[in-house]
Amino acid sequence: MKILIADKISPKGVEFFRNQSGFEVVEAYNSSPAQILDLVKDVNAIIVRSETKITAEVLEAAPNLKVVGRAGVGVDNVDVEAATEKGVVVMNTPSGNTIATAELTFTHMLCGARPVPQAAASMKAGDWARKSLSGEELFKKKLGIIGMGRIGGEVAKRAQAFGMSVIAYDPYLVPSRAKAMEVESVGMDQLLAEADYITVHMPLTESTKYLIDEKAFDKMKEGVRIFNCARGGLIKESALIDALKNGKVAAAGLDVYEEEPLPAESELRQFDQVSLTPHLGASTKEAQESVGLEIAEAVTETLAGGVINNAVNMPSIDSQTLERIGPYLELGAKLGTFIQQISPTHIKKLHITYWGKVMDLDANSLTRSILKGFLQQISGESANFVNALVIFERLGIEVEVTKSSQQSDYSELVQIEAHSVEGGVSSISGTLIGTANNPRLVGMNGREVEANLNKGIVLVVENRDEPGVVGQIGTIIAKDKVNIATISMSRIEVGGVALTVVNLDSSLSEKVMQEIASQDAIERVLLVRL
Repeated sequence: MKILIADKISPKGVEFFRNQSGFEVVEAYNSSPAQILDLVKDVNAIIVRSETKITAEVLEAAPNLKVVGRAGVGVDNVDVEAATEKGVVVMNTPSGNTIATAELTFTHMLCGARPVPQAAASMKAGDWARKSLSGEELFKKKLGIIGMGRIGGEVAKRAQAFGMSVIAYDPYLVPSRAKAMEVESVGMDQLLAEADYITVHMPLTESTKYLIDEKAFDKMKEGVRIFNCARGGLIKESALIDALKNGKVAAAGLDVYEEEPLPAESELRQFDQVSLTPHLGASTKEAQESVGLEIAEAVTETLAGGVINNAVNMPSIDSQTLERIGPYLELGAKLGTFIQQISPTHIKKLHITYWGKVMDLDANSLTRSILKGFLQQISGESANFVNALVIFERLGIEVEVTKSSQQSDYSELVQIEAHSVEGGVSSISGTLIGTANNPRLVGMNGREVEANLNKGIVLVVENRDEPGVVGQIGTIIAKDKVNIATISMSRIEVGGVALTVVNLDSSLSEKVMQEIASQDAIERVLLVRL
């Protein structure tokens, strides 16, 4: 087996690989993209941190590749979808750098409160500028945490130890969990308006990119302090620069950036009140030893044909079982992300029911694929088959699984019900169609529908059952020059509320979505991104 270590990991991890019989280890740090393409031609595994990008082109150039190991949490630099299509396992180390990142976040917060970096530079320059270097205390200040995953929770503990009050925005943090963590769960606008300090701990997705933009800064207090040690792009840097210039933001601390390395000409470098670190979240001796050895052990186990651990795109099962249940895992993941996007934000329970041949499969793996799909766009950490259930427990969401012997219209069927804190229930059901095992949506909220669950955009419209509504929707969609792939309509009774589900070739603009929503007969409209 040939192992390419593209980014530097701990010596213990490298040593572990070298001690394996039959392993050839190639250390190729700081390689250019062109060099990587050449190096991967005959490798069986690639180990990366955050520097090397594993693109679809790289995966195509590596016919023998079986696994990509990320020594860290985020897999932003790996094309997970392309890897999955080629049957390449992508795995990470989800817990190894939690404390390191939480401590770095708090270090930036302390530097934002007390100008320690500025004082140190002043002292080294021979000055004694006591009067110009005063700060403020964290004690009794209000910290707003956006994203209450593992790292957000650790930051909250440290803030509470300093006597700060903590408010948190996380759409899937239920009240009981917030109470246990001694934080107040609030809406995003309330957090922005009340917090003296703000730190973000969300994944970078389409919905979270530029989560903190010009509008968000306008809602904040004068003199707010803001920090990001999670993902570059959560904070819009141009908006932050403007807020620093006009005094809205008194101090900031960043470890991640929209473009890395941070360009030399970036205006962020010009502000004395901004502490900058070069993506050091996991850069502690303890974290690096932990993640380096953890990824080496996991990759070795996978190459040996054993259990797959910490995979972000596959469950922790042996490769033979994986081949048999793979299509069902894909169905589960698609249904999970679909139900999350059509449900209210505060969910207290997911009830999953299996019918027919599905009951003979590994229900644990299938359930975990549904949970992973549900967390795909909302989790403040990288959800995978290993940690998905733990994240649900942390969010306070109950998971209930039933195997039904009752007769169904399909030989195999999966149904998911999402029960909200307020008492509402959203439901969908899906199955596999044809010899290609294509995942299909076949039911939603008590109505029969059919929609392709392969990658793409699905428009969901609830409307009064009146003539001409579907034509109106199609005409408005055409304004964006977006093509309709398939369309399915369903109703329970004549004149009641009808459901229209449309597979689109591409997404719709906000303007077109608003126009659809403004039509008299439309009661609800949303886009589901698969």
